[in-house]
Formats: sequence, C-alpha cells, structure tokens
Amino acid sequence: MARKKNDNQQDPKNSQSAGDPEERILRTEYSEEMSKSYLDYAMSVIVSRAIPDIRDGLKPVQRRTLYAMHELGVRHDKPHRKSARIVGDTMGKYHPHGDSSIYEALVVMAQDWKKGEILVDGHGNFGSIEGDGAAAPRYTEARLSELSEVAFLADLDKDVVDFVPNFDETEKEPEILPVRIPNILVNGADGIAVGMKTSIPTHNLRETIAAMKLLMKQPTISTEELMEVLPGPDFPTGGLIINQSELLSLYESGVGRLRLRGRIELEQASKRSEKDCLVVTEIPYTMIGAGVSKFISDVAALIETRKLPEVTDISNQSSKEGIRIVFELKNGADPERVKNILYKKTGLEDTFGVNMLAVVEGTPRTVGLKAILAEFIQFRIECTTRKYSNLLRKEQEKAEIQEGLIYAIDIIDLIIEIIRGSKTVKDAKAALMGDPSGVKFKSAKSEKMARTLDFTERQAQAILEMRLSKLIGLEILQLTKEHDETLKKIGQYEKILSSPKVMTSTIIKELEEFAERFGRERRTEILEAEAAQEVKEEVVEQDQIFALDRFGYARTYDPAFFAKNEETVRNENREIFLVKNTGKIYIFTDTGVLHQVKASDVPLSRGKDKGVPLDNICNYESRKERIVGIFPDSAVEKEKFLFVTRDGLVKIVDGKEFVSGRKTVVSTKLAEGDSLAAVEQLSDSQIALITEDGYALRFAVSEISEMKKASAGVKGIALGKGDHVKEVHQVSPRARTGEAGGFDWNSVKLLKRGSKGSRMKKS
Repeated sequence: MARKKNDNQQDPKNSQSAGDPEERILRTEYSEEMSKSYLDYAMSVIVSRAIPDIRDGLKPVQRRTLYAMHELGVRHDKPHRKSARIVGDTMGKYHPHGDSSIYEALVVMAQDWKKGEILVDGHGNFGSIEGDGAAAPRYTEARLSELSEVAFLADLDKDVVDFVPNFDETEKEPEILPVRIPNILVNGADGIAVGMKTSIPTHNLRETIAAMKLLMKQPTISTEELMEVLPGPDFPTGGLIINQSELLSLYESGVGRLRLRGRIELEQASKRSEKDCLVVTEIPYTMIGAGVSKFISDVAALIETRKLPEVTDISNQSSKEGIRIVFELKNGADPERVKNILYKKTGLEDTFGVNMLAVVEGTPRTVGLKAILAEFIQFRIECTTRKYSNLLRKEQEKAEIQEGLIYAIDIIDLIIEIIRGSKTVKDAKAALMGDPSGVKFKSAKSEKMARTLDFTERQAQAILEMRLSKLIGLEILQLTKEHDETLKKIGQYEKILSSPKVMTSTIIKELEEFAERFGRERRTEILEAEAAQEVKEEVVEQDQIFALDRFGYARTYDPAFFAKNEETVRNENREIFLVKNTGKIYIFTDTGVLHQVKASDVPLSRGKDKGVPLDNICNYESRKERIVGIFPDSAVEKEKFLFVTRDGLVKIVDGKEFVSGRKTVVSTKLAEGDSLAAVEQLSDSQIALITEDGYALRFAVSEISEMKKASAGVKGIALGKGDHVKEVHQVSPRARTGEAGGFDWNSVKLLKRGSKGSRMKKS
C-alpha cells in the first residue's frame, strides 16, 4: 500500500521558498563553483584594482581620483583644495573601496621621487624620499598638475571615450581617460594582484615621445632601432643603470632586471671639510623610503665590524635640494676601495625586477616596448578619430545654421511676413520648410516665394530664434566671417579623418608640443659596467686572544696587550682562548644548534672597548639560546667532543663533523623537551655527571661510543622522575679534591654507564 504524502512535505524538485518565489536551489560541483568564484575574484583584483590599463597607464583608483578632481574644478591655476574633500568625493561617487587607498594613490601621484611626471600638485606634507609618511588628508591640500590637466583630462568634453555608470548607477565616469602621452612608460607602474605582479620603470617623457613618433612614421621599425631614441628607463632619483647590454632583451620580452647604482662623487679636502669625502648625490630608485636609513645603518655596521675602517664619520645632509650623504675618509684611504665596498655590501647597488604587465583589451598581458607603444598609438588614433568626428559633426551643424541665417537675412522681408502671418510657431516653422498653408500672406507673390523655401528644421528653428540685432550690417559681416571659418575647420577635420598620413602628423604635432612644454633632460645615466667586486686585501695571519664576557659581548685582544693585562682580562671574561685572525669560532647552544663566527668579524679591543654582542655577528639569539660550548676552529678540526643532554644522554663526536661553510648548522639530535647540558672537548679518561637532585655518577669515557652528529646518543645516567643533569666534569682516575668541581671523586665509586649513581659528598 502506497504511503500517503504528508501535506507539509514538499517535493525537493519543486521546492521554493515561501517568502521568495524566485529562489531556486542549483545543484553544482563544489570544486567547479569554487574555481569559478576564485577566478572571478582574481580577475576583479587584476582589472579593477592592481594592474594598470595599457592605454592610460592608470589603475582605477588613480583614474577615478583624477576625474573627481576634474569634476571638482581643482585646476592647476586654481587654489588647492583639502585632500579630505577630494578623497570624499572620489569614494562617494566613484571608488567605494576605503579612503586610505584613495589617499595613498593621491599622495603617490604627487611625489616627484616616485613618478617621472607628477599628476597631482600637492600642498603640505606629502612625505619624503627618506620614507616619512604624508600628513593626514585633513591637513594636506592638492590640485591637478598642469600636465594631467592638459594631457589626461582635456578632451573629456569631446566624447572621445565611453562613459559608464558608477557603482550605484547615480553618476557616470569615464571607462578610460583620454591620455595623450604614453603614461604607462613615463610614470611606470607597480602592483601586486592575485598570482601576478607588474613592475614597469619610469621613462623620460621627451625620449618616450620620440620613440612613439619614430614608430608612427616607421611601423616596421625594430626594438633595437627604437632604443636609439629611448635607450632605457629614466628614474626620478637619477643614479646609474649599469647593465646596458641586457636592456634590448628586456624591452623585447617585457621581463628582465635592471642593475641600479647610486652616484658617488669624491670631494677633495677643502675649507668645507679637512679630509677627503665621498658624497652620495643620487640613490638607486629601489632605495627610496626606508632604504635610505637602512643604507646609513648598514654602512655604520660595516665600520663597526672593521670592514670599512677607512670611513671615520657619516652625515646625512640631504634636503629639499636633493640627496647628500657624506662619508669622511681617513688620510691615505683608497676611495675606489670604499666605493666598491659600498656598492657590494649595501643597497647602493641593487636590482630592479621588471615585468611589464598591463591590462590589454580587458586581459592582463606581459608586453614589450614596441607592443606598448603600438597599443598606445592605436588608442590615440581611436581617440583622435572620435574627437575630430565629433568636432566635424558640430561644425557641420553650425555651418548648416549659419547658411540658413545668411540666406534668411537676404530675404528678411519675406521671413518677417511669414512670422507676422503665422498663428503659431509651428505654422511659421512649417512655412520656412516649404509648407505655407498655415500662414496668411499679404500678397500672392509672397505666398509663391514662400513655397520655394526649403530650410531644414535646424535652420528654421535658428531663424525663429534670431534676434533683430543680427540685421545690423557689422553683425551680418561677422556672421559671414564665422561661416568662412567654420567651412575652413570642416575642411581641416575632413582632411584629418580621410588621410591616415594627416592623422599621424596631427598626433605627432600634439606630441611635440608636450615634449617641448613638459620635457626635461635625462636623469639616469646608462652604461655597461661589471657588478661591484669587493677589493680584498691580503690578510697577514696572526694570533689573537678571543674573549667572551658574561653579558655575551665578544672581543679580541692583541697577544702582547693580553700578556700585560692577563689578570684583568680573565676577571672580566668567562671564555678566553687563542684563535687565528683568519679563523673561526664555533658556538654550541643548548638548542642543539652550532653557530660559526669569523674571527675577523669580532672587533679588536684596546682594553676599554665594549666589544660586540654575538647576536650582531651571527645567528645566535641570546634570548632564546644558552651557550654550552665555545671553541676555536683549531680545536674543532682536530679534537673529539663530548655531548651531554639534560635528560642524561651522552655521545662522542669527531670535531670534523662540524666543519661547514654554513653559518648555522644542527649539531645534534634532541628528543622533544630535551636540551644540551654541555659540549666539551674530550680531555680525560673518565666522565662525572651531577644531577639537580644531587646524584653523581662516574664512569669511563671508553664506555661511550663515537657517533655521528645526527645521532641522539646513549644513556649516560639513569635519572629519577623530574631530575636532570646539572653539571658535567671530566676527571682522571687519580683526581684530587678541587681538580674537578671541588669534589672528592675518589669517594665516588666508579660504575657502569647508565647507572643511577650515588649521593654526592662535598669534600
């Protein structure tokens, strides 16, 4: 018997929400839906936020900010307006993504050390090249720069680009700005999207225009030939590009790297400075921001670690006039060696990765120099065609009206009679267009003449709206003159639209005006040079005394100085041993890690010098690790070492196991929760372990097998619950009281490894 369906039970195939009859449940593969949603999100970030359009070289936030400023009327010759007002208008009308992103875009467009040509004229604190942030938007003011006004926004009223609804469809905004210069090259671009990144360097405006003109005249020209007028990027910070030979490949593929270098000048000793000085006058583009202070701190570190002893003083004398970082040199210093070290060891020589990614026809693409210019030329042709097509249409409409008015003035008596004889404007307008049936004429002759009229609707409307003052003789002459000028413009526009050659020359003439008006000389020098090589002086090998105090500060002493002050030095330091100045120091920590330090990195002390924290010259972290053994490389390379953990495991490892070119390596395997209690150079035939609970065990070293550093070890002592190894001592069979920890080891019975041991007795 079939079960009766419950009245409240719905068929899942036809289920619909009671509140929303439109709602439907769609069955789909989860992975497919996730993939589609993620791709939609990724493309939204790429196209709508992070990657610039190849045509105007702007991201949406930049485009909307400039347009909002244009709509606000903050022209270059008008007073500045509060940045907060500009940000508010942009966010409220066009870009609903938060005020911080809008203000950041506004600030960047006003910073002449980031952009080849500024698009915003900022007033107030807009940050600095050294990384200082801009003031809040309520404190700063801005207006459009002259370039952005005439080259980015000037043609918006000529219907040269499409307008689209804004986010809530209450306003219209341009889909693209009708930019008249290759902005994507001039100002460059950078941005990180989902799975892709763009990094386009800035270029010289005059050179970029020259390359564009060359390509328009010779479409088949090669990239190499274009580079004769556009040799490479031109950064606002100046500096040098030293890999000229790689630029051709970069411009052909759109991907590559630039080797950048700051400019250093030698200033001889003078009244201004008693010593010779090296002065950094230009920095690489990659150093702007926090890189300047990092550069100075890096140089200070080089001086502190004796890698740059020729520099006696550093001063940052940079100002609004430009970068000036001064390094005072010792007498007799080699400036070239100092330059090479600065280039090699600091950010004064750096790499700028180039990936010329832009949105082309709605899709992100990596494009080369020629492709960028070709796309922009096509865009300019489209904009220019629309511009002159619209201008031609308007002039043709104007000519039509002017012709009608000129003819109407010649038959003004008939026109007046038609107007006076018409009952309505509609009748008068119809009569002017050849249908005088609704007009009462004074004579049949006038009616006959009226039937010959054939004014267009636009002309008839203009005649009816014409003022009587137009009948004055001078006004008639002016009307005729305007008509001649209109016909001249029509001929000019038709010529531009009908001839590709004239179209090209029109665009080129416009570009030449921009180059003349806004162009400047190149700031970045391009040359071919090898990457900086550090000049290494031959070091004479000699002995030094390494010392480490209880605060973790390391220093070395000259052996002669140490001999005279041995007692003082030993009292002040917990570790002292002999090391070669060309050697290394090996530091074992309780975490099972081994750190290496070059002896040359440890400063030479004259007695009062504080030394340097180990944290500063290796990867050792005093807050997280504790030193359990420290030795010179001469010992590590020749001796064997005893390892003991807090959980009582022991092993012997050959020191050669630890010789490595890496600064930090793992020295042993540790169980979870265990740590090293001691690492000692093997010296005696017996080992004694003391625990925190006061147990001691003495056994022969021969019971411990030699193992690899990756092994955990074997049981040295059986520990009680919660007990750990506290001390490790190496003793001889006839150890006297006080020789090893102050204990009478002869009273401690010699047992086997792995025993529990016995309670210690103090002597």
